[in-house]
Amino acid sequence: MHYRFTPDESGLGQGLDIIEERLTSYGLKRKEITKSMLAAEEVMSALLEHADNADYLHLSVRRILDEISIEIAVPGREFSFEKDLHLGISPDIENVGPETERAIRSMILKSFVDDLKYRHRAGMNTVRISVLKSKRAMLYKTLGAMLLAVVLGVLLKSFAPENFYLPLNDNFLAPVKTMFMNALKMIVAPVVFFSIVSCIGQFSDLSEMGKIGGKTIAFYLFTTVIATALGAGVYYLFQPGTFGSFIPESVSASVTAQEVDISIKDMIINIVPSNFVKPFLEADMLQLIFLAVLCGVAVGMIGKYSRMLSDLFTAFNELFLKITVLIIQFMPLAAFCSILSMILKTGTDALISVLGILGVFIVAIALMMAVYCLLMLVFAGLNPIPFCRKYAPTMAQVFSMGSSNASLPINIEACKQMGVSPKVYSLSLPLGATVNMDGSCIYLSVFALALARICGIAIPPAALLSVLISIIVLSVGAPGIPGSGLVCLSVLLAQMNVPIEAVALVMGIDPLIGMMRCMSNCLGDVAVSTIVAKQEGILNLDVYRKL
Repeated sequence: MHYRFTPDESGLGQGLDIIEERLTSYGLKRKEITKSMLAAEEVMSALLEHADNADYLHLSVRRILDEISIEIAVPGREFSFEKDLHLGISPDIENVGPETERAIRSMILKSFVDDLKYRHRAGMNTVRISVLKSKRAMLYKTLGAMLLAVVLGVLLKSFAPENFYLPLNDNFLAPVKTMFMNALKMIVAPVVFFSIVSCIGQFSDLSEMGKIGGKTIAFYLFTTVIATALGAGVYYLFQPGTFGSFIPESVSASVTAQEVDISIKDMIINIVPSNFVKPFLEADMLQLIFLAVLCGVAVGMIGKYSRMLSDLFTAFNELFLKITVLIIQFMPLAAFCSILSMILKTGTDALISVLGILGVFIVAIALMMAVYCLLMLVFAGLNPIPFCRKYAPTMAQVFSMGSSNASLPINIEACKQMGVSPKVYSLSLPLGATVNMDGSCIYLSVFALALARICGIAIPPAALLSVLISIIVLSVGAPGIPGSGLVCLSVLLAQMNVPIEAVALVMGIDPLIGMMRCMSNCLGDVAVSTIVAKQEGILNLDVYRKL
């Protein structure tokens, strides 16, 4: 709604009455309405002070989805609005004059500085006041970008020539996606390292940290076993694909050249790096966690420098989390480019070719999400509804990213919204991004068994246990990055004596499957963090229950 008022006391009063009426109709609490009216009154006064014989004051109160804002505009000369918020004048209460009024106004506006946005355009000073910021704003933008990408991709694929959309993908879509993923990969190593070091610094008793870490790992292993069994169970329930319908040619798939060592012994040995820099350069999560724990413990053992170094690591942690927040603002653009690029490269035929297997996989993923809710109810006594409603916006973000490691900063913000203590999520989330790959377990169980069936290879019950154990080991050792699933699947198929060419059936939709795996993995990380925090008595229940 848009309104115009005269720039005098009568007009200001009418404007405030309109603001109160509109905000009340939106169902805001009295405290929020009063705060907004106070900010609006001071903004109007500040704008009128810099007006040049203004004839009117323009006011609008908007509600777009879950966001509510007030916009006030007055014709006038440009001025430094932010500088006025930092006048540094101490108000003289006994001698109220123009300077004192300006000082009081600047103090009030300064308290709203994060909710104010000033601009000067075409001789008009405008200030936008954010009354209510939508917690789902990023969700709406990301979903909108993904939907637009699907529609545009289908249209381009159907009506545009290849010499148009392929260069578009190669020269714009793929580079934007790559730059965004590179930015996230760049930030993952320092976020993991400094979050764990600063986390350990919060523990006055290291045995408390060991207790939290032990519970976290135990829950991750427990959910990994459940996910593997669930994937196999759902496959045998539906048995998608026609037995022997695919006779592979003697052509090697590109992934066969890659090998994955699934030795538990080698994986444990590799935890200790040969130098301090290599884990950062290669973003090796297990090695980074080892270094971070080592540094965190050592910081508390060096006497007078302990406090200084602890503060330094905490400052670095805040720095890299802030950088992450800035990067995440480009999520809708990255999601748009990622989905559109996938459709232009693979087309819709590849999506339909294994629709039956994909459907079974989706059913298993949905059941695993229900398992997380059940675990929260059984092991933590928590109502899972607030958890699901709060994590829904994050699910769309991590879905479009397709990387557990790259999604780590987003999951940290999700844990904050759940009321999980930093003592838990600073340790549990980096561990989860490395070892908790429940979505990958379901993926390997369903697709490996289904591809074996399509290739006419029966897996006897005696060999099934060996296959499931290999799936668990592969999921723990697999990197949390896009594309790792195909490599693990090729290794598993080779172990099952399934022709490796069968992987070609999955390659077309692997980006979509990878997004679903990542969504399940990240949901499990946050669910386990919430359960452990509740069991340790460091979950803020008021924050958790607040919707």
